[in-house]
Amino acid sequence: MSFLQILWFVLIGVLFAGFFFLDGFDFGVGMATRSLAHNEEERTQIIETIGPVWDGNEVWLITAGGAMFASFPYWYATLFSGYYLILLVILVGLIIRGVSFEFRAADDPKKQHLWSTTLALGSLLVPFFLGVMFVSMIQGMPIDAQGNMHASFFDYFNWLSLVGGVALVLLTYLHGLNYIALKTVGAIRERARNYAEFLYWILYAGLVVFALLLFFNTDFFAVHPLGTSVTVLAIVFFAILGHVATFKGNEMLAFISSGLTMVALVAMIFIGMFPRVMISSISSKFDLLIQNSSSTSYTLTVMTIATVCLLPFILAYTIWAYWIFRKRIALPVIQTAEVK
Repeated sequence: MSFLQILWFVLIGVLFAGFFFLDGFDFGVGMATRSLAHNEEERTQIIETIGPVWDGNEVWLITAGGAMFASFPYWYATLFSGYYLILLVILVGLIIRGVSFEFRAADDPKKQHLWSTTLALGSLLVPFFLGVMFVSMIQGMPIDAQGNMHASFFDYFNWLSLVGGVALVLLTYLHGLNYIALKTVGAIRERARNYAEFLYWILYAGLVVFALLLFFNTDFFAVHPLGTSVTVLAIVFFAILGHVATFKGNEMLAFISSGLTMVALVAMIFIGMFPRVMISSISSKFDLLIQNSSSTSYTLTVMTIATVCLLPFILAYTIWAYWIFRKRIALPVIQTAEVK
């Protein structure tokens, strides 16, 4: 393996981690429109907290997919063809979530509850099926010598992948609750903190089940015992830190901790996979490796130069956007015709 191959494997992991940290709370806020808010005014209040940033956060997922396509075309081909239907559901979830913002703002006020429901549904579908996809991938899929995946229903949906999907939904929901508490004032802020305080106890039970299934259903602890153990402990540590911060009313620390919990989860997946990008359940000889799945050295070099040149501007704009829209949202809220 070359330095550039390892670098782009790490960068793709960073892009997915950034996506879950930033767009994760968008999903949580979307789910909260039906589970946390008691009326349309409160729903408008919490939607306005992500109004200026949600579409920019979504770009991290597109960038991760594009980077995978350019730097690891064989990984991209196997993953996207093998998970075609699951990715289609994820795409549908992203679409109905996006249009819900627009139609809710522009449609008849009497129909706002309908678009709030579709927003919550799209926000639930995406993290659940992303969790199913990533977690089923790490336990191995039936990939043949040509890199083709011939999977059955239970290869995709089993105890580990379902627990992973539910866990990611819960993590994004908690992340969204912490963000709502950070960005609002009034009753909705206190309600978000109370919900989070309770749901962390459920998260602890889920993490124990997930860790046990990870130990028995994957080879992560055998192949990378130190890295896997450290990242699992990091997931637990950040979950506890977020819970304590919620109890103490430290909303910024709670938000950062819930985001870092998902970053640690992504790190665990990528460390456990290394040096593989796809694991074959048929034979380890059919695993897709970083070394034989990447683009040419010239392609990776050009991509690296472009990234070094553009990344500072992207990060600067992202930080600036969050700084500009840093104020808390209070009732009454005047909803704009276009939530962007």
